Amino acid sequence: MSQTPLAGGGASYAAAGVDIEAGDRAVELMKEWVKKTQRPEVLGGLGGFAGLFDASALKNYDRPLLASATDGVGTKVDIARRMGVYDSIGHDLVAMVMDDIVVCGAEPLFMTDYICVGKVHPERVAALVKGIAEGCVLAGCALVGGETAEHPGLLGPDDFDVAGAGTGVVEADRMLGADRIREGDAVIAMASSGLHSNGYSLVRHVLLDRAGLDLDRRIDELGRTLGEELLEPTKIYSLDCLALIRTAEVHAFSHVTGGGLAANLARVVPDGLHAVVDRSTWTPAPVFDLVGRTGSVERAELEKTLNMGVGMIAIVPQESTDVALATLADRGVDAWVAGEITGRGEHTTGAALVGDYAD
Repeated sequence: MSQTPLAGGGASYAAAGVDIEAGDRAVELMKEWVKKTQRPEVLGGLGGFAGLFDASALKNYDRPLLASATDGVGTKVDIARRMGVYDSIGHDLVAMVMDDIVVCGAEPLFMTDYICVGKVHPERVAALVKGIAEGCVLAGCALVGGETAEHPGLLGPDDFDVAGAGTGVVEADRMLGADRIREGDAVIAMASSGLHSNGYSLVRHVLLDRAGLDLDRRIDELGRTLGEELLEPTKIYSLDCLALIRTAEVHAFSHVTGGGLAANLARVVPDGLHAVVDRSTWTPAPVFDLVGRTGSVERAELEKTLNMGVGMIAIVPQESTDVALATLADRGVDAWVAGEITGRGEHTTGAALVGDYAD
């Protein structure tokens, strides 16, 4: 059975919507940014089939444990697309990956990224990689490679998504976690820079779809436009947490992401103990009230969706609180004692928020 030839001449990859030349130009544009992230253990350059990291550096460890994580930034990419701002989203990606890795006490080593676009615009792709590279510098890790994929027909010409995977290392006997936590430990909260990269499906639904607010509209209570607030990069805590480990005794960290503060804190609290966090010790940034008030969102729903002003938690012995707070203050991190670890008692979950937020 013969096939009828397609009208309009022979088919080609370019005719199907994939521009190889544009992809090559994007690689050239991003090289300078990737170079800024290099650590001495990184071998080779951009463009190989695999990123290479000299593992002989791990010989200094008695029992090195590799920690890995992978993540994306969710529907926050839609805000970046609408605003035509592509570099800041890379900070979010690095934070989501590397701040998960540092929770166990691991030092971030290297990261790879995956960028999927409907159409390769070389300058846009380079801006995305620029942001990822800048984030890697802030996290102390190398960007050793990545992939840019063009998916015409599945994504619109301006649509994109990003994801990344990272690797870190920690000495086995220095790994942090639930087994170190003791009753009486202090719960230290580190302020978030805003919404970070979680809950944007709710935020977009409330502020953009239902309320119809424009991203370029200035919101007085925010002190800037709505779009600028929503694109505020996720704070990267990796080096701050490592500095804390060096100066104070730390039992555990908790990265506050999807699920909110209580749910993520409960992930590191051992059976038999309970984390009690007092809301009155801080005031959430205005953007959280804006979302709740505009959408008539109940507090419980906000707290299980958004970080409510806390991006990272450190659990330390009471005698380490002063040193821990001083270390974070020296690094410009807004932090405070927000609660403590208690016996389980009447509580049935690992963590709870009590009291009312400060005015």
